[in-house]
Amino acid sequence: MQPKQENKPNRLINEKSPYLLQHAYNPVDWYPWGQEALDKAAAEDKPIFLSIGYASCHWCHVMEQECFSDPQVADLLNNAFVCIKVDREERPDLDAAYMAVCQAMGRNCGWPLNIIMTHKLNPFLAASYIPKQSKPGLLGMLELVPEVTKYWKMQRPQLEMVGADIKQRLQTMEKRTPQNQLGNEVSKDAFDRLKLDFDPDNGGFGSAPKFPTPHKLLFLLHYNAHTGDQKALDMVEQTLRQMRLGGIFDQIGFGFHRYSTDPKWLVPHFEKMLYDQALLALAYVEAYQVTGAPKFKLSAKETLEYALRDLAAGRDGGFFSGQDADSDGDEGKFYVWTEDEILDALPPADAQLALHLYGIKPTGNFLNSNGKNILHIAEPLQELADYRGLTLDELIMQMGKIQTALFKERKKRVVPAIDDKVLTDWNGMMIAALAKAGTVFEETKYLQAAEKTANFILTQMRKGDELYHRYAKGEVAVEGMLDDYAYSVYGLIMLYESTFQDKYLQAASDLAKSMISKFWDQQIGGFFQTQNSLASLPKLKQLYDGATPSGNSVALHDLLWLSRLTNESQYEEMATKMTKTFGGEIEGAPDAFTFFLSAVDLQVGPSYSVVLVGDLAGEDLLEMLSALRKSYLPTTTIALKNPSTAGLGYQQIGGKATAYVCRDQTCLPPTNSLPLMLEQLGIKYIKP
Repeated sequence: MQPKQENKPNRLINEKSPYLLQHAYNPVDWYPWGQEALDKAAAEDKPIFLSIGYASCHWCHVMEQECFSDPQVADLLNNAFVCIKVDREERPDLDAAYMAVCQAMGRNCGWPLNIIMTHKLNPFLAASYIPKQSKPGLLGMLELVPEVTKYWKMQRPQLEMVGADIKQRLQTMEKRTPQNQLGNEVSKDAFDRLKLDFDPDNGGFGSAPKFPTPHKLLFLLHYNAHTGDQKALDMVEQTLRQMRLGGIFDQIGFGFHRYSTDPKWLVPHFEKMLYDQALLALAYVEAYQVTGAPKFKLSAKETLEYALRDLAAGRDGGFFSGQDADSDGDEGKFYVWTEDEILDALPPADAQLALHLYGIKPTGNFLNSNGKNILHIAEPLQELADYRGLTLDELIMQMGKIQTALFKERKKRVVPAIDDKVLTDWNGMMIAALAKAGTVFEETKYLQAAEKTANFILTQMRKGDELYHRYAKGEVAVEGMLDDYAYSVYGLIMLYESTFQDKYLQAASDLAKSMISKFWDQQIGGFFQTQNSLASLPKLKQLYDGATPSGNSVALHDLLWLSRLTNESQYEEMATKMTKTFGGEIEGAPDAFTFFLSAVDLQVGPSYSVVLVGDLAGEDLLEMLSALRKSYLPTTTIALKNPSTAGLGYQQIGGKATAYVCRDQTCLPPTNSLPLMLEQLGIKYIKP
């Protein structure tokens, strides 16, 4: 096989996506998704081979090397099909549509995702990873392509019928019948199901592979606050603690890997994604608010430190999408250590401590490790401190020294590549996490980073009322999808409540109006993933909270929050319509829609709104704000009005900062007493 650099570049050479550029020297005659490719398929009457992946996907790399770099496979593909390559992170709308196709076909769906369809976009075959040569139970490219070609020539009408049937089934799935509005009982059902699925030994849900699913943890924190059920909080604490101790967390450079391949969080899939850092940081911040446990504060700060250090896009603002799992063509090579490498990198006493601390074994500490070790906190710290004759504080100081030394040593290795595209939706998540952390921890650097990112989205990714999805190498491209609007609004609302700068609330309101005009289903409610004006793809409403909460789940939060912050009743009405539209689907499997249910908790109540009238520089107002921000108030909105412009009905009492508290639809007497304000919110005042 010829080296890639000796091949001529294909059309992907003009793209900006790192994933597409990885395929730019394949002998496959790749097209990016667009009218040119679709027209060519129609003109030549060829089926389309659509392949979807992303830059940090390990098996995408395997298939690229094994199949798409191979001239024999490329010749087959080029002769039989018009070949289109898509970055799922750049085009989540296409990914969602064709993932739904794969699922409708009853296949095992993941990435790489490969779809074969007619030039009319009627799909008739779906597969994930396809090897070059056939393996037991898995047809290889060298056999698959000739088989498809034969069927295309001899049984084309049947293939057309299969594709048309799949599209019809997808449209039928989207015809939901509105139900009664959701109530507390569906959240109780979701909690009971999570409880049954919970791993009491290791935390998390299910067995392996085990994903962090921070939105489930956020739901459980809501549920604990709403019901007082201690088990919900215990599940959150156990999961967050075990993940931080495990190999899924990068013990040397910080940040979370994508998921664990085992139940104990030891052996991760090593890619790091921006959205995981954002959502997990948010979960740790909120867990800290509930428990006051310093370990959760530290974990949140470490996670954000990784993102700010390695994923920050630079001067303009924004964050890159993620970091690859592979370096030197080997997954996880950057992160694993042999015993000898530890001994060489540290002074003897520190090395011996590190071997105990991180569970280092001469033979390696995971299956088929060949002497390699994944660092994790292998022993309880207090027990290790006692064993070493140290206090816990002394041990933690030693750990910091060891971590710094190993981090410096690890920098000499080949660093996994950064996926340097900036995605609007994922950056919206980071704005929310940074704003929340900056507020709760009272750290200006997080708020500054949140503002910088928000300003980047509002100035670089927005043109008029249109939000764009992707920024890469100076180019803004791909019209925004529901998630871009929903997450941006979510982040801006969080940023407003952290800074009380009206421009962020106004921007959130403006983007929400654009989101409604472009994606709202006027017939039965809910938001489509793609704009109403686009007719070429199936019109799907994504609801399932998978790796990230769905656009509809986030949009429900947006509508309910804005209805309280702006007093625009249409938002509440639309939220009610959404819960009725999706009610039947959610009642069938409520634990799959936990972020949606967190918003329902706000709708069902009790919920509160607090309007503070005062000067941000005044000690009396800051005292009120500090008390509110130290409390976990998941169903409380907070707004600020300046005394000189507050308007009718919002006056200060006795010239002091004054709180106007409403519970559900009942407004309580205004007060400038901190203890009384907290009492109105159901919080016990503890005198400093």
